[in-house]
Amino acid sequence: MIRVRGPASPYDPSYHLLLNTSKIRDLIARERPDVLEIHSPYMAAVGALRASPTTYGIRTFQWHSDFIDTYGGVLEDKLPSFVSPSFVQMVTSPLWSIVRSIARRCDATLVASAWQVGKLRAHGVPNVVHRPFGIERDVFRPDVRSPEGRRRLLALAMRDPERSDRTAILVGVGRFAIEKRWDLVIDAFCSVRARGRDAILVLFGDGPERDRMKARAAAAEGGAYAPDIVFPGFTKDRDALAQNLASADALVHGCPFETFGLSIAEAMSCGLPAVVPDDGGAAEMHDPASGERYAAGDPAACADALDRLLARVERDGDVMRAAAVNAASKLPAVKEQFEAQLALYADLLARRGGR
Repeated sequence: MIRVRGPASPYDPSYHLLLNTSKIRDLIARERPDVLEIHSPYMAAVGALRASPTTYGIRTFQWHSDFIDTYGGVLEDKLPSFVSPSFVQMVTSPLWSIVRSIARRCDATLVASAWQVGKLRAHGVPNVVHRPFGIERDVFRPDVRSPEGRRRLLALAMRDPERSDRTAILVGVGRFAIEKRWDLVIDAFCSVRARGRDAILVLFGDGPERDRMKARAAAAEGGAYAPDIVFPGFTKDRDALAQNLASADALVHGCPFETFGLSIAEAMSCGLPAVVPDDGGAAEMHDPASGERYAAGDPAACADALDRLLARVERDGDVMRAAAVNAASKLPAVKEQFEAQLALYADLLARRGGR
């Protein structure tokens, strides 16, 4: 790993900007990679595109996140009335020419979800290849479910495990960014609690919106009921995360812009039923036998889906957990993912007559 100094992003300081494109070009010339892969359509792409074709074998483009037009939908109710979906489309349409230009200069554009494949192709992006992400099945597995894991989750909300055997434990996992729609998840959960259901919501992760989401949850706690929403933060211990997921009752997800939905796939691999929006990569994770879907962006619909799911879990929890594991098993394991990706690289190199 070679680090290149760059300023922090204004919105999320954990991201940095690769502004020194000459440095990137020079590093590529020095390392002479067989595969030069672009993982960002911004300044990193500029640096990679400046590299001489004589300094690498093939160049590929990994599409990690939805396009910038995502934010038009996220901020729709916060923008002036004249900023309609058609206006957002008109403004962002020229920016797609940049994406097409990057992709045309690459041998393949790798995409993890089928809906993103369709979106990119609809915007004229060439050489799009569907390569789903893989799951670490030796980590995210159902047999790590335990009474101890459940007690730890209840303790986060200061619940007495001996008196909370009927408390539903909901979890969410992901980055706290505006497009992830944790506001919707919190509002939906509060609605479920207001209906009288005993439940807690444990949200794992970190990001620029975390403090605002904590404030939103605290404001809800000022009402007539305590929603019991806790924020344990980001964890690097994947084994501990897997046990938390397996020991909960359901996962709830709010983002309709996922390019894949890895946290959902990992949760289902742990045997966790899931509530997901009906759009984006998250929708592709939906399994009717183990989960519920709701109209994306609608907190009331999300609350209804949570109610339906928890009622099903009370009746058929073991059956639903087994169905979730079965659905996740249809996705590749991490090793299979990378074997398929390396096979693609080898094929592209062979076509190019690469080293």
